Amino acid sequence: MPKVIEREIATLLSAKNGLMYLTVNDWKLIVDKASRVPFKRGESLVKRGKTSDGIYVLLKGTAKVQFATQAVGRTIGPGEICGEMSFLEDAPASAHVVAAEDLEACHLDRPTLQSLFELFPHLGSRFYRSLATNLSRRLRDVIGEAPEAAATSAKTRQ
Repeated sequence: MPKVIEREIATLLSAKNGLMYLTVNDWKLIVDKASRVPFKRGESLVKRGKTSDGIYVLLKGTAKVQFATQAVGRTIGPGEICGEMSFLEDAPASAHVVAAEDLEACHLDRPTLQSLFELFPHLGSRFYRSLATNLSRRLRDVIGEAPEAAATSAKTRQ
């Protein structure tokens, strides 16, 4: 495997807010099947109100996620994903994602992902578990409850 791809996979595996349950082999499959897409600063990866045809995983650079209801968005970087809500729901995107600088991303369209998940069901399981964890964490950020507090709260309810 070329050194560049090894470094990219290391970045994808170590991303704090990435697809945490994917393995090295999962990422090798994904990177192999993905289309590499460069974006110039200011270009849109995902457009709010438009249905996405897949997901993007950032390899290099950063992007701003902008929501209609928030004045300040959040920044995503290497190893992080965008377009996943539109992908999951097959519905228009809820956010606008714009390259904050020149960046490179892996794009996986719906048919490619579905094919991978049919061939490798455990990859699909780890992928969706990672998405669920990311979305849960983001929801907690919005409502202001830290994961530790939620765990404690859940234990006291039992």
